[in-house]
Amino acid sequence: MEPPGLAFAVWMFAFLSVPATGYPNGKVKEACSSMMPLHGHPPQPSPEHSMSVKETEFRPGDHIKVTLSGPVFEGFFIQARNAEDLAGPAVGSFMLADKKISQLLTCGHVKNSAVSHTSKSKKKQVVAYWIAPTDAPEHVQFLATVVEKYKIFWVKIPGPIISQPNAPPLTTPASIAPETLPTSQPVSHLTKSFNASGCGSTKFCIRNPSKCDPGAAYCFFLSFKLDNHSVLIEMSGPSEGYIAFALSHDQWMGDDDAYLCINEDHRININTAYLSGRNPPVLDSENALEALSWRVADGVVQCSFRRNLHVPAYKGRFNLDANYYIFMADGEASGLIHKHQQQPLITKGMYNVTGSPKDIGGSRSPLLIKVHASLMFVAWMTTVSIGVIVARFFKPVWPHSLFGKEIWFQVHRMLMLTTVLLTSIAFVLPFIYRGGWSEQAGFHPYLGCTVMVLAIVHVVVYFSRRLHRLFKIFKFIYMVTMFLGMDLPALNLPDPWDTYTMIGFVAWHVGIDVLLEIHSYCLIRKVEVIDDDRIQILQSLTSAEAKGHTFKQTVLTIYICGNTAFLITFLAAINQL
Repeated sequence: MEPPGLAFAVWMFAFLSVPATGYPNGKVKEACSSMMPLHGHPPQPSPEHSMSVKETEFRPGDHIKVTLSGPVFEGFFIQARNAEDLAGPAVGSFMLADKKISQLLTCGHVKNSAVSHTSKSKKKQVVAYWIAPTDAPEHVQFLATVVEKYKIFWVKIPGPIISQPNAPPLTTPASIAPETLPTSQPVSHLTKSFNASGCGSTKFCIRNPSKCDPGAAYCFFLSFKLDNHSVLIEMSGPSEGYIAFALSHDQWMGDDDAYLCINEDHRININTAYLSGRNPPVLDSENALEALSWRVADGVVQCSFRRNLHVPAYKGRFNLDANYYIFMADGEASGLIHKHQQQPLITKGMYNVTGSPKDIGGSRSPLLIKVHASLMFVAWMTTVSIGVIVARFFKPVWPHSLFGKEIWFQVHRMLMLTTVLLTSIAFVLPFIYRGGWSEQAGFHPYLGCTVMVLAIVHVVVYFSRRLHRLFKIFKFIYMVTMFLGMDLPALNLPDPWDTYTMIGFVAWHVGIDVLLEIHSYCLIRKVEVIDDDRIQILQSLTSAEAKGHTFKQTVLTIYICGNTAFLITFLAAINQL
């Protein structure tokens, strides 16, 4: 079973720096038939590039050198087809001349029957070798699609025609049908911002943060309003790139119905896409949407459109009168759709957007990750920090025995065991959530495993003074782990607030530690050393330390209150995600 994830946290979903509407890696099998890049734009007329071959005749098994050249371009797609049936399948196979810039693709059932680019690197010429099959048609024509950049490309550029010996003349070459995107619905500009009137009464709304006003610089808004057999959908959010939502049957990526508003040069393209597994979404050439309109103002993207409840003619579109999880995401778009900048919003349950109107929110952090972070904050801001202070400074304050051990030791041990218990529970939650190891969490999981091991070892062999000296390194590793974990996409506390607040906590802890160290040093300085008698010195030290009981207990009380304040602050922030 695939982990939740980011459902969409992935969902965009595979938008991990992968183009939602183009393929810089050249794996364009979806275009095998039409040779049309799914960029959401029409192709250019009057090609500027051309193909050439040295031979005009071929026999089965021959290797024919094919050259594509012209002004600088980024992407390409080359096929050979029956010159009398250019709408038919690819013919023959290819062999590469330069594997750095070109690769082989399988179109239909013919292996290596197309050649495409491997990256967006600039190029002026591409060479490949076409291998004639045993069942080759009498006349073969080469075709090419060339992408200069995202919005500028040419489709099915006609190349040379080669023929088998003694083949009858090709009297009426097949014409190449112009490949154009279907005419989209007229798009208009919104004259004013959306508003939340009717949310929960006449329309279904999702807002993040809850009750925020659509159009505000921080508000993500999505609404559905049923009108007979169609639904008016409004979407708004702060973004310089895209905003998007998807309908899903679960909280896992795959088989999702997605809708995107993409900001390209301050013009919004409204598209639909179907998400299949973890593959990049492919924009639909026909999107089943009507009454498209949009607005960009003050960094906020807004778009609205209407869709019928049922659109059986459009593959991948879900019926709107059923229950779904709903995702919202945003990110950068600069020719390519980049990975979302923050964890997508995911509704906590499944909803029918055409049913009873509701005004709900969602979470930008999965529950398991929020529990994981909360337990870690509880453990490391209270139990372990207080336990360390007690062990270092309260031996002479609480020297009396309790259940066979000094009170300070019993308190210290109880706090450290609680730390290990909370850490152990928190430790397994991300693995449950991810369904295994996360490759996208950077160094955080590695340091987390180190912290877990050291925490267990520290408690198991608590009597080792040498190991206790290593605890300073342990605390440093923990702090680095916390700093890294706060900015992971699955949690992503507000930045830079989280960093400054954590720095404040570290300064608070170090300040109390230094204060108690100075207090202990001052007491020691008061000890009178008589005749270098070591026993007398130890007795004097113990007596001097005992005089500061009230001061230390006061400082400890203040320290616990301060730590609790920091803890509540972080827990409240996690609850808002």
